[in-house]
Amino acid sequence: MLIAAFFLSFVLIYVDVLAYNKGWFDSLNKFYPSKPEGARALLSTVAGSMITVAGVVFSITMVALTLASSQFGPRLLVNFMRDRGNQLVLGTFISTFVYCLLVLRTIRSGEDTSFVPQVAVTFALMMTIASIIVFIYFIHHASSSIQASHVIATVNGDLRNTINRLFPEKIDYEEHDKWSHLRILSDIPSNFEKETVQITAPRSGYLQAIDVNGLINIATDSGIIIRLELRPGNYVIELSKLASVWPGEKINQGQKNKVIDVFIIGQDRTYEQDLEFAFDQLVEIAIRALSPGINDPFTAIMCIDRIGSALSQLAQRQFPSPYLYDKNNKLCVISKPTLFSDITDAAFNQIRQYGRSSAAVTIHLLEVIGKIAPYIKRDEDRQALIRHADMIMRGSEVGLPEQLDRKDVKERYQIVVQALSNKKSV
Repeated sequence: MLIAAFFLSFVLIYVDVLAYNKGWFDSLNKFYPSKPEGARALLSTVAGSMITVAGVVFSITMVALTLASSQFGPRLLVNFMRDRGNQLVLGTFISTFVYCLLVLRTIRSGEDTSFVPQVAVTFALMMTIASIIVFIYFIHHASSSIQASHVIATVNGDLRNTINRLFPEKIDYEEHDKWSHLRILSDIPSNFEKETVQITAPRSGYLQAIDVNGLINIATDSGIIIRLELRPGNYVIELSKLASVWPGEKINQGQKNKVIDVFIIGQDRTYEQDLEFAFDQLVEIAIRALSPGINDPFTAIMCIDRIGSALSQLAQRQFPSPYLYDKNNKLCVISKPTLFSDITDAAFNQIRQYGRSSAAVTIHLLEVIGKIAPYIKRDEDRQALIRHADMIMRGSEVGLPEQLDRKDVKERYQIVVQALSNKKSV
């Protein structure tokens, strides 16, 4: 927006100069008089006002970020920083300020050299009106963006988009394990462990993404098999193992560097290929709400509802095979898969641990697992949910001192186990 304002000022000034040289403004000045002093004062006032309001908007944004960081966690700040509404507001004020400064320098006063860029000044008035409208929008947007329901809904939207991107294929009711026909021992050489060469990490950080297609191309061109030792979201220590390559004699230093280049390592976890991180965002809000300093179980319950919705969506998706083949049906890459049980651990473990002293949170966890049950289509996914229901039940026996609360939890637990035992799905 700043660059657009810069070029727009030159374009409109050029139009004004062209109109001035051809005398197009002579007749207009009779009905719409414009003096250099008035135009200069107008642009100066607008420029000063815009930079002042931009400072106020920036201050309000920083206050909102501070509140969000203390209530929802510092890792959620990225959601506020990339908010298009905040970017639009700041961009409007700063671009209007720069536009007015650039137009202001072209105004000349004098008997023979008087020049007022009327088109550019008129457009500055339009930008000012737009800035007022944007400021009104910002007041509402800033107050609503720090509400717990809005933050949770935003994070949940990112989570569902991540699921759709990483697991696009749906499975049928009678879906069988598609990995089984690929798990052929003959595809993996018997001397794989003895003749592999380790590819190590060039630096420490979080593994943000892996270019799997690039790995397949490298393996196909070199006639090698690459096994990944980590998956996106894992923390990588410098010189630790990233991948194993078989056979080791077929790969040189140049090919090793190509393999290293397909791994993106950064300082923070991202949504790109890390599904657990997307769940961790909701989990962090929930466990902060359950902390003694905040003590807000209703926010935790909202997070649990969103987690249940995402897990129901994930349970209906086909998990990609960890065994990747080239066009000639030759095994070339063995990835480290993400399993439904891993995701349920990330989604439920910490909330269960921090919320076991709350009867409302404990009961709601079981109710959400019961709501997920009809969508389960794989036996291993069903066993993962039963395992978490068992842990929630055992935790309540220790965390809930009231006998009637434990009785309510036990009743919900029995309902959940019965729902998970029923293999009919939707």
